[in-house]
Amino acid sequence: MKKIKIIVATHKKYQMPKEKMYLPLQVGAEGKEDLGYTKDNSGENISLKNPFFCELTGLYWVYKNLEADYIGLVHYRRYFRAKKKAKNPFQSILKQKELEKYLQDYDIIVPKKRKYYIETIYNHYKHTMHIETLDEAIAVINDLYPEYKMALDKVMKKRSMHAFNMFIMKKEYFDEYCKWLFDILFNLEKRMGKVKYDSFHARFYGRISERLLDVWLTYHKYEYKELPFIYMEKINWSKKIGGFLKAKFLGKKYDQSF
Repeated sequence: MKKIKIIVATHKKYQMPKEKMYLPLQVGAEGKEDLGYTKDNSGENISLKNPFFCELTGLYWVYKNLEADYIGLVHYRRYFRAKKKAKNPFQSILKQKELEKYLQDYDIIVPKKRKYYIETIYNHYKHTMHIETLDEAIAVINDLYPEYKMALDKVMKKRSMHAFNMFIMKKEYFDEYCKWLFDILFNLEKRMGKVKYDSFHARFYGRISERLLDVWLTYHKYEYKELPFIYMEKINWSKKIGGFLKAKFLGKKYDQSF
């Protein structure tokens, strides 16, 4: 039987799946109250970067410290959804038996694409975040990995993407992706130096990485399986759509997650 570990990134106490393949991981744990979960500040880690790298501190911890045949990343409020949906969202979370069937045919699982419809991936970031951070990341990739340029340009012009830093991968792909991703982000960090953004916009490393997954997939032309995802809490769609339209047409950048 294949060993599967899916990390549930969290910064607070929350209801967790009971299946053993899910591993709750406290991200940004260094110097914080122990929540009783595995913490991302043991072994080789970047836990202190959590205010900037978000759940990626947990991803890095997994990359350097955890062994499994397949490794995944989800969030305490967002999971891959089972084929059969239940009224209780926690009963709708993807279970190992169902996942194992998908893994017979696919080595990479990603969430269904998030669609932006009226603008490209690049323009959406430009309207909602500080575009100089993405521009510098693009420059880093063009310098370090020029062979990715066509894939990068293609992804930036699309109007949908596999968002949320959610995926499940065979270990060899996971290691390959993490090596590439963190090389880019650590070089980006050196180039950006100390930037003066508020706490919301300071987390741009995590947001940029969401855009990079599709660049990596596109370049390698890896096959993958898309699965629906589910939120554990209700989404305020009017607020979410309102924030999107204000950013697009009024130039008001996001100041919170929706």
